[in-house]
Amino acid sequence: MSTPTVLIVEDESAVREMLRFALQQHNLNVQEAVETIAAERLIAQNPPDLILLDWMLPGKNGIEFARQLKCKPETADIPIIMLTARGEEDDKVQGLESGADDYITKPFSTRELVARIRAILRRTTAIDNAEKVEIQGLSLDPATHRVLANKKPMDLGPTEFRLLHFFMTHTERVYSRTQLLDQVWGANVYVEERTVDVHIRRLRKALEPSGHDTLLQTVRGAGYRFSVES
Repeated sequence: MSTPTVLIVEDESAVREMLRFALQQHNLNVQEAVETIAAERLIAQNPPDLILLDWMLPGKNGIEFARQLKCKPETADIPIIMLTARGEEDDKVQGLESGADDYITKPFSTRELVARIRAILRRTTAIDNAEKVEIQGLSLDPATHRVLANKKPMDLGPTEFRLLHFFMTHTERVYSRTQLLDQVWGANVYVEERTVDVHIRRLRKALEPSGHDTLLQTVRGAGYRFSVES
């Protein structure tokens, strides 16, 4: 198996150096950019397996860049972890809603960061080996990473893709936020339960045009289920 590549987009040299050292110590290849224009060039030349993206950057900020990447088919599937000094809940939600798959607040433990990176890379690899699944005109193919709704392609970010795959392979049962975090994000990953709601909202929005959003149901006080029954 090839060594995963992580692109660090961070304008503070000391932080970049610390991240480079930590990732290389854990056998990860590292690319570096100090702002988004340089990052775009690197992504075009050699797409990374994951992007560590600082929120506050010169020129275009991390939020804007994450949205830009998620809007392009060629970069939409690259997982993003947002690095931010902004620890307020609303800021975290804004980061997730921009397209980031996870966030970590500065100052952070490099051990925790590496654990999150590894968890995301493991999930991405595991789902690639799964079988195609189809429910009521909604088709998901892990091998090609394509989702079709009534034979029309649908764009999903990596986390929404994994979330939809889990629901489509575990229909009718109700799952709490904690259970979804364990099953989709992975056990022992430091992610808040509110994160689940953000990604559920993004998944529903993507399913809305084809009418498949009704399959993803909220069960008050219990969690979420994926059901063909109303």
